[in-house]
Amino acid sequence: MATWNSRGLRGSTLEDLINRTIEQYREKGLALIQKVPTPITPINIDKENRHITLAYFDKKSTVDYIGAVQGIPVCFDAKECAVDSFPIANVHEHQVKFMEDFESQGGISFFLVAFTARDEYYYLRFQDLKIFWNRSSGGGRKSFKITEIDPRYFFKAKGGFFVPFLDGIQLDLQDRDNKDISNKPG
Repeated sequence: MATWNSRGLRGSTLEDLINRTIEQYREKGLALIQKVPTPITPINIDKENRHITLAYFDKKSTVDYIGAVQGIPVCFDAKECAVDSFPIANVHEHQVKFMEDFESQGGISFFLVAFTARDEYYYLRFQDLKIFWNRSSGGGRKSFKITEIDPRYFFKAKGGFFVPFLDGIQLDLQDRDNKDISNKPG
């Protein structure tokens, strides 16, 4: 049984910024994405302040966000990292399985990683995460270094968007198209 306490608030700033960006995307008709609530059962409630102080997760959640961007199904999870090496242990097997199944249905899965010390965001394509996941599962390195990831997928806040991840999706789609073209006989 996993329990929740104040450590569960880690990443809430990142989620706040993503939620604001999602709202802007919705208002502009660019995307419709929603936060997936994590089902919990409260154990202790501070009745004076009406806050849950201890709870357990009812079941494993899949991803943080799910929706559509210009008709394309997307799902993603948000993670924070304070150093230049991201631990694979921050990603759970049930998330990998869900994202794999989601992509097999024609959707796009990814992680938004906030490298907080750099004040940069990274769009981690599922296919790239899978390489690091398989390496770790096979007994290799249990994290990936910032030097191992494609620098084209780094981005910062711009144009009034706090976490402009649509740029990452667009680049991901272009790379997928280029891969499809290069794999065709011809």
